[in-house]
Amino acid sequence: MSQPVFFLQHAADVSAGSVVQLDGPEGHHAATVRRLRAGERLLLTDGRGVVLDAEVTEVGRREVTCAVFGSRVEDRPTLTLTVVQALPKGDRGELAVELLTEVGVDQIVPWQAERCVSHWKGDKVERGRAKWQAAATKAAKQSRRVNWPVVAPLAESPGVAEAVRAADAAWVLHESAHQALAPLLEAGALPRSGHVLVVVGAEGGISDRELAMFESAGATPVRLGNTVLRTSSAGMAAATLVLARTESWGSRLGPNGKESM
Repeated sequence: MSQPVFFLQHAADVSAGSVVQLDGPEGHHAATVRRLRAGERLLLTDGRGVVLDAEVTEVGRREVTCAVFGSRVEDRPTLTLTVVQALPKGDRGELAVELLTEVGVDQIVPWQAERCVSHWKGDKVERGRAKWQAAATKAAKQSRRVNWPVVAPLAESPGVAEAVRAADAAWVLHESAHQALAPLLEAGALPRSGHVLVVVGAEGGISDRELAMFESAGATPVRLGNTVLRTSSAGMAAATLVLARTESWGSRLGPNGKESM
């Protein structure tokens, strides 16, 4: 059984030999939901690459005390991936975030596209972003990531165009594109380092105006295959194609918290 991962905000300040306590929501989850017991091993992380290998020494009603016996820092990959995700309707936004987090995306940008059914306005802007970040955090712990993705502020189309300009490579998913993403990547379109970006449209697709804006900024329209995926799963499929060709999928945490191939 793999070691569960829990969030510890000040993990970077903790060294081997220290004793730390998980309390609040994390302590409740460890003690009551996961029902951890003394002697069980777990990983503690700040979500920014610091990993502590720890063992439970005492369990309270809503807190867990742990002895730390190892620490390390996992650097972010030399090639990072951002997915710009148009706002899906209902709870499909959180589903998209969960899938993107599980495959290893570094940043998720919620996008208020022209054809979005869902709209974030007023107080809903920060509430929506908070829900997406909570979904990313939950998925990061489940998938045992220690560098957690960041959910950026809500973007409008001009802001997405600026992100395209700043990227080392950028692709826009479009069902009518002449080029497929997979053979493009096989032909060497993916840089070895830097930052790449994938834009995923809304249920109603990307408007001609948006597509022209992104192409003018340097993005290449691509399709995934001969079928059309939902907006909540298209980003995950594209991210999988990209990340399968990077160091991000070259190693994982082993049963003792160390990297293994």
